[in-house]
Amino acid sequence: MNGETLYSIGDLARRTGLTVKTIRFYADTGIVPATDRTPAGYRRYGAEALARLALVRTLRGLGIDLATIRTVVDREVSLTDVAATHAEALDVQIRVLRQRRAVLAAVVRRGSTPEEMDLMHTLARLSEAERTRLIDDFLDAVFDGLREHPVVAGVTRSLTPELPDDPEPEQIEAWVELADLTQDRDFRATLHGMAEDLVAGRAPDDATGPPRSLVEAVRARVTPALGAGVAPDAAEADPIVASLVDHCARILGHSAAHGTSDLHRCLADRLARLNDPRRDRYLSLLAVVNGWPAPSSLAPELAWSVEALRTRMP
Repeated sequence: MNGETLYSIGDLARRTGLTVKTIRFYADTGIVPATDRTPAGYRRYGAEALARLALVRTLRGLGIDLATIRTVVDREVSLTDVAATHAEALDVQIRVLRQRRAVLAAVVRRGSTPEEMDLMHTLARLSEAERTRLIDDFLDAVFDGLREHPVVAGVTRSLTPELPDDPEPEQIEAWVELADLTQDRDFRATLHGMAEDLVAGRAPDDATGPPRSLVEAVRARVTPALGAGVAPDAAEADPIVASLVDHCARILGHSAAHGTSDLHRCLADRLARLNDPRRDRYLSLLAVVNGWPAPSSLAPELAWSVEALRTRMP
């Protein structure tokens, strides 16, 4: 063999740390064929066999099956291609394991029942496509018949949760509660009503100066009043209420001068619908899932506005 140093199976075992039985198996299956044989028929292995065994041992340690390993050592496929394929598979396994870890951590923190844990695990392991379908179905119900309005596209994006590939336990927990909330038919119907009010509750495109939406009007006019300690039934609240009613009148195309009880009632009903605690909960959970800052609640402003309007109804 041109002076090449040859090794017995025992030599290879000592040099590689593999057992004689394992090396013999690799030899019998053709993964590491013998370089030569002695006159007595004993197998001998050269430097290439040592290199093959080192590669096989490394690949087996990474969990790659023998059939794939053989294609590598026989140079039927490149090691780079095999490494890339298995790296992708490991990425998937790692994401699954991290999600399971997050579910278990959330169960520990919540003290969940077996039924809640099963639901949590089921929702957490949904694929990205399955999560997208679940949320799309929810948003389709919320914005049914309203998709053509220019404001809806932006609102839809702002209501869409996107669970990261490597979620924290609190994100898994928030996603599960949020996903469960989206299946509540009454909540869907309530949000649909809010969406209709949102579309109808914007000043015309040719209106000048902010605020244009009803929510913006409430925030701009009522938040300072709350900060100043103005009571809803106080005389100081009269111009604020008048301004909100005027905004509502412009939206509905009514005469701003009338300020009728119908306008008061219509506006109070709209703001009361908007002040649903489930809406605030959805937005809070959405912020956790998406890693956004916690949203500020408009509930105090809405409650103040509704009371102020209703105290002024005949």
